[in-house]
Amino acid sequence: MPTTLSTAEDGFHRFGGSVRVDGARLIRRLGELGRIGSAAGKGVSRLAFSPEDQQARQLVVEYMREAGLAPYVDPAGNIVARDREADSGEPVLMLGSHIDTVPGGGAYDGSVGVLAAIEVAQTVKENSLPLRSPLVVTVFADEEGTRGTPPMWGSHAMAGSLTEEHLATVTTAGEPMDTLVASVGGDLSRIAAAAWPAGAIDTYLELHIEQGPVLEHHEVDIGIVEAISGRVSITVDIDGRAAHAGTTPMELRSDALVAAARIILAVQDIADRERLVRVATVGRCEVTPGTWNVVPGRVRIPIDLRDIDLGALDRAITAVRRLTAQIADQTSTTITATTIDRVLPAPCDPTLRRLLAEASDELKLTRIEMASGAGHDAQVITSIAPAAMVFIPSVNGISHAPDEYSEACHIVNGADILLRAATSHVPGSCRTPASAPPQNATTREEHRCGSSGSAE
Repeated sequence: MPTTLSTAEDGFHRFGGSVRVDGARLIRRLGELGRIGSAAGKGVSRLAFSPEDQQARQLVVEYMREAGLAPYVDPAGNIVARDREADSGEPVLMLGSHIDTVPGGGAYDGSVGVLAAIEVAQTVKENSLPLRSPLVVTVFADEEGTRGTPPMWGSHAMAGSLTEEHLATVTTAGEPMDTLVASVGGDLSRIAAAAWPAGAIDTYLELHIEQGPVLEHHEVDIGIVEAISGRVSITVDIDGRAAHAGTTPMELRSDALVAAARIILAVQDIADRERLVRVATVGRCEVTPGTWNVVPGRVRIPIDLRDIDLGALDRAITAVRRLTAQIADQTSTTITATTIDRVLPAPCDPTLRRLLAEASDELKLTRIEMASGAGHDAQVITSIAPAAMVFIPSVNGISHAPDEYSEACHIVNGADILLRAATSHVPGSCRTPASAPPQNATTREEHRCGSSGSAE
């Protein structure tokens, strides 16, 4: 039998123990939201700040109001919805995720977490359940970063970690970031006001689909995330010598694509055979001149390394540099490996992980602890608040694709875990002295969501 956290007993067992979310309402809303940006056989395309995204935001704001929340748009374009007590200056319990998608994505990534958070708020209101902290539900803007924009834009704004480079971003279509943010009611001239000080968020919890096959493979209901993987992105440029494919003998070639092929296989071995990191991927290969009858003269490949251990990532970087030097000598090419991005691993708060595990056990659900291979807004929020995540199974492990799907029972289970955690919630173990959360009085007055759900 699990050991109940003594600090949670009064809230959890007296108030949240027998109350469940309205699963039918949650699944109905998920279907309604999933139709926005969908096309038959092509999945859901709801890129951040697009007309489809704006329509989805309006619908979500309507749901927030039905749940008794007061939504507004912060300067970064995040939708922040507070209950009445969340303006008291007390540290808040925040639930959230995102609703933007990749092109041709699915209806579950992010949306499950947002709608479950709203359902928790509505269930709390309808049943007059006391909360340990005032509740805030957040829809983070532009988690995906699929338009050439910075991924996890909204959570970086909330954490105060946007850089001048981020703010100056221009999309692949030539749109400046300030124009995109303004289209949903944000205001980059006031971006500093989007940041929450350390201590203002007492706890952050996020429900998410796994986006992988582990839970389904092991026939487990719930994944309690122990940490969100760090990521290293390396660009490898390989310079050989373009030459005629018919007249250049094999022993006299400097074939950049052959070198790239060897690197790709060696990168697989870094994770698969040497076990230096959890996963290692080469997802693209740009060949110049890219003609069937020319020996390739130049190739660029990106390497993606992920692990929850920073030391493992450092060792993998060293291995990449060593193997590229060896392959350059073997193939008479020049190879340059440049680290272009580095995201630190983010451990989830152990007290909150135990709380989520207890909620799962009370619901008689099977669970495992697991790492998150994908990045999430929770990863950024860990820099300013204790945070934890719950995963539910993804059918066939598919995500970011039209066939992305999670079963209704698992979605409702995940929402019930959030409800129990919210009504039994204890402060995270790394809580810092509280500072008042942003009140956003000016933002709420100038950019409050209109009656149709849009930001005025």
